[in-house]
Amino acid sequence: MRKSLFALAAVAVLAAPQLAAAQDSGNWLVRVRAVHLDSANKDNTGLDLTINNKWLPEVDVSYFFTKNIAAELILTYPQKQTVYAGGAAIGSFKHLPPTLTAQYHFTELGALRPYVGAGINYTNISSVKWDPAVEAALSPNLKRNSWGLAAQVGADYAIGNGYLLNVDVKKVQIKTDVLSAGAKVGTFKVDPLLVSVGIGKRF
Repeated sequence: MRKSLFALAAVAVLAAPQLAAAQDSGNWLVRVRAVHLDSANKDNTGLDLTINNKWLPEVDVSYFFTKNIAAELILTYPQKQTVYAGGAAIGSFKHLPPTLTAQYHFTELGALRPYVGAGINYTNISSVKWDPAVEAALSPNLKRNSWGLAAQVGADYAIGNGYLLNVDVKKVQIKTDVLSAGAKVGTFKVDPLLVSVGIGKRF
C-alpha cells in the first residue's frame, strides 16, 4: 500500500508541469497587476521639474499567435501626477499611457515561462492644472501627446487551472514639451521604470 502511494505521488509530481501546460495553453491571457512607477525625471527647462513616484493598477490583455509569440496591450485609467519645481509643488496633470508590445515566451521550463518584449507607448496628458501664482507668472502648459518605445522582461508561473503568477519590468519612453506663454522652454522626460507583480488567467 505504501509503495502504491509513493508511486502515485511520484506520478503526480512528474505530471504536474504537463498538466499545468495543458491548462494554460489558450490563446488569450488576461492579467491584473500592481505597478510601481519610478520616473527618470529628466528635465532641461532649468526649472528642476520632477513628478512623484506612485503605485498604480494595470490590466493587460495578451493574444498568443503561437506558443512562443504573443502581443500584449497594457492598460490603466488616467493617473494623476504632482509636478514639482525645485521640490515645491506647482501643479498636476493626468496621463493615460496605453502600451502595445510584441513578446517572445520561453516555454521549455515547465510551469515557469520567462518572456521578453518590445513595442510602442502612446501617452495622453490631460487635466493640467497649475498653482495660481505660477499660472499668473509663467502661463505654463504641457504638450498633450507623447509617442515612445517600450522594452519589457518578465515571467509567468503557472499555478494550475489556467492561473499564473506574474512579475514584469518595463522601461518606457514618455516625454512632454514644456511651454511658457505658448513658447517651448524645454522638454521633461518621465521615461519611467515600471516594476509590477500580478496574477493572470489564460483561456
